[in-house]
Amino acid sequence: MSKAYSSNLTSEQFELLEALIPPAKAGGRPREVDLREILNAIFYLLTQGCSWRNLPGDLPPWSTVYTYFRNWRIEGVWLSIHDCLRGWVRADNNCRESPSEAIIDRKPAGLQSADSWRFARR
Repeated sequence: MSKAYSSNLTSEQFELLEALIPPAKAGGRPREVDLREILNAIFYLLTQGCSWRNLPGDLPPWSTVYTYFRNWRIEGVWLSIHDCLRGWVRADNNCRESPSEAIIDRKPAGLQSADSWRFARR
């Protein structure tokens, strides 16, 4: 078990995300790693902005964490997790599950004139 990092999942959060993670493939070697620790390591990496190789020693090895991250990305698991988390946040804020409007603005913030915008695009 790793230290209590601020990015660690609560038991409730892990139970909700665990349903989105695909089961181990049949016929292979049984999983020896705790998926909660894998998720904690990935969320630690995302919140701290460190590199894979700089994960703390009390988390699973970086190569194991990266392998799970990569496989889940290829299988679309992260997209499912993202959609689920977005729904929870929107529900907590009393919003609809999906946004009803979007704003698209190509002009970078802080540029006031059309000339400065043309210059910034070069």
